[in-house]
Amino acid sequence: MTGRHGRPDAPENGTPSGRRIVKMSATTQRPGVRAGRPVAGRGQTTGRPVVARPVDRAVDRSGDHRDAETERHYASAWLRPEQIARDAADADAETDVAGTAFGAYGSDRRPDRRDPSRRDTSRRDPEPEPEPAEPEADPGWLLGDDPPAPRGDALTEALPQGREERPRRRLLWPGIAVLLVVVLAGGVFFARDLLPIVFPPDYDGPGTGRVVVEVSDGSSTREIGEQLVADDVVASARSFGDAAEDNPNGRGIQPGFYELRRQMSSAGAVEALLDPATRVGRLEIRSGVQLDDTVGAGDSTVPGVLSLISRATCTVDDAGAERCASVADLRAAMVDTDPAELGVPTWALDGVRRAEPARRLEGLLAPGTVDLAPGIGAREALEQVVRASVPRIEASGLVEEAEARGVPPYDALIVASLAEREGVAADFGKVAQVIYNRLAVPMRLQFDSTVNYPLDRQTLLTSPFDRARPGPYNTYLNLGLTPTPIGAVSPEALRAALEPTPGPWVYFVKCQTDGISCFAVAPEEHDANRRLAQERGVY
Repeated sequence: MTGRHGRPDAPENGTPSGRRIVKMSATTQRPGVRAGRPVAGRGQTTGRPVVARPVDRAVDRSGDHRDAETERHYASAWLRPEQIARDAADADAETDVAGTAFGAYGSDRRPDRRDPSRRDTSRRDPEPEPEPAEPEADPGWLLGDDPPAPRGDALTEALPQGREERPRRRLLWPGIAVLLVVVLAGGVFFARDLLPIVFPPDYDGPGTGRVVVEVSDGSSTREIGEQLVADDVVASARSFGDAAEDNPNGRGIQPGFYELRRQMSSAGAVEALLDPATRVGRLEIRSGVQLDDTVGAGDSTVPGVLSLISRATCTVDDAGAERCASVADLRAAMVDTDPAELGVPTWALDGVRRAEPARRLEGLLAPGTVDLAPGIGAREALEQVVRASVPRIEASGLVEEAEARGVPPYDALIVASLAEREGVAADFGKVAQVIYNRLAVPMRLQFDSTVNYPLDRQTLLTSPFDRARPGPYNTYLNLGLTPTPIGAVSPEALRAALEPTPGPWVYFVKCQTDGISCFAVAPEEHDANRRLAQERGVY
């Protein structure tokens, strides 16, 4: 019996129905494959093995293939298992042979559409197969994953010409813009810092208004300039420093208070600070000056310390009105305020409290300069002068040396004030010795200066009426020292009171026109010196 193709009914390895049994390879599960070798089956004209190709063309995500080449690669070994399973299910609907993992069919009803190499090529020569390319990346992105970035030259092959330079161009211009912004910003900051150094700003003209500026002790030119800038006197400390360098006396600015104008030129500010007329708040006390004003030669008036303090506190506002701490206010502050609160030291407190309140601070306001802020109150000004004077008095060693000699420091200060008013500096030591000698006798001092002190007179001459007038300062009538010093004490007079010139003298009289005195021990010698002074026209 022959089969449907003219073969015997029962061919070898056949079936009664005439169908040929095809054995499946255990390794490849493909028809006609043994020991891993491919065998051409039905629908194939060549024994060439099916070669897996990498997917190199786009596939539509809906599952439809764009062309035969894409279909051939879609069935390659690089597909994922789940996609292969879906492909196998589709293949079962079209062929009676189950698809393998590689999508080979081998059906006798229709050629394999998935692999063009398995189609019937008897009517045309087969096209040469392209050499398999090594896959560059996992093609799983075809199932929905993001495509991998090409490596090496793949970017150049995959993109159109010039496309790889577009990202660089996109980053180039923003980078240049950022760089320009940084350069411009740096230039602005550099110019801001450099221009004031090279061309420091400065005002023009003499300025306007009034402003009081304080120059602190020990301030440098730069510090003075910074203070003037803070008070809006000059435009910059650098311009002031340059003006001070250009002025030959620019480094001679003294500490104190100065009345200047706002927004004046730096050169004008330097000139004003060197002009004594612009200095305000400066109190200068000379030795021998007492608290109250005194009458000098003729009708002249010598300002006392209280008047000098009052004048130093004066200030003028922008409207031109002057304001000062008056002498009456200063005297009231001295009377009404406890001496300790005003800065009187402990070694002088007992003597000061025993004295007449209106004169209790006499002798404690030492010679020298004190800078008072213009506009300061009476009590504050008085306290500031006392606290500035006490260290100057104590600097001579008054407290220690006086106690070493057995003399109270306040009494030594009184002796120094008497020597200051009775003699010249060359005779301070001898006059102080005469005082100590008379106190030791005891003898009345009989000094005309003490009689004239409450009378506010500078002269040393007194009348019999004056000498007979009773009072705590009349040494013609009273034994001992006066209640307080009778004037400001110089360091020389204070040194003489602490270290008097040794000698037995108990008398002295000015016998020379230059103020030098003649000293004597006996009354007869003293009378001879008085006649000599009259002959020389001293008095």
